[in-house]
Amino acid sequence: MKVADIMTANPLCVRPESSMMEAIRLMLQRRISGLPVIDDAGNVVGIVTEGDLLRRGETGTQRRRPRWLEFFIGTGRLASEYAHACGRKVEEVMTRDVHTVAADAPLDLVVQLMERHQIKRLPVVRDGRVVGIVSRANLLRALASLNRETRPSPVDDSGIRQRLLAELNSQSWAPMGLIDVTVRNGVVHLWGTVIDERQRRGLRVAAENTMGVKSVEDHLVWVEPISGMTVTPEESTRAKAS
Repeated sequence: MKVADIMTANPLCVRPESSMMEAIRLMLQRRISGLPVIDDAGNVVGIVTEGDLLRRGETGTQRRRPRWLEFFIGTGRLASEYAHACGRKVEEVMTRDVHTVAADAPLDLVVQLMERHQIKRLPVVRDGRVVGIVSRANLLRALASLNRETRPSPVDDSGIRQRLLAELNSQSWAPMGLIDVTVRNGVVHLWGTVIDERQRRGLRVAAENTMGVKSVEDHLVWVEPISGMTVTPEESTRAKAS
């Protein structure tokens, strides 16, 4: 799946010289949390988001520090923060360091950029010009649509077991030498030993996601590596409930 498959095309944009109130009205009216800022040529020069408008002089939420700390911060940064909190134009409050993504980029790159830079949306560009915007909401909608499109198909017990074992073999955390899988009438039975209780959850999720599975029965025993103490699924459930 590519960015172009899920992005919001032709997004609303504002100019650097637009008023801050105009940007706020657009975000409220259209129920969006961010607007790309473009110049006369359509190139991205910034982005203005709800986060840029949290600390404002009008609401008394501008950043305040003790005088002694301001001395160490420096006048340049203080002046920049003042302009950001009191500016009336978009160019005075927008975030200038904008991360963008190409329309043909894979979704994995989008997630990497969002996680690395702790951002919620990315302008989508083609030849330097904005053609869309991709947000966390777009990713969630794509996930929801894929889930709706999934249709169960008849798979026999042998096929279920082969698919599940293939998935587990591809996962470095799966203790393949310590577990066994049996399937009967679409019900997966997990047998064997795990050395980390979190592996139990991973194994259950892998089984539940395998096509054709109706339910999962957990018979795994957790062996604590240092003490050698064993915990059955029933004991694990009781410990979590207590």
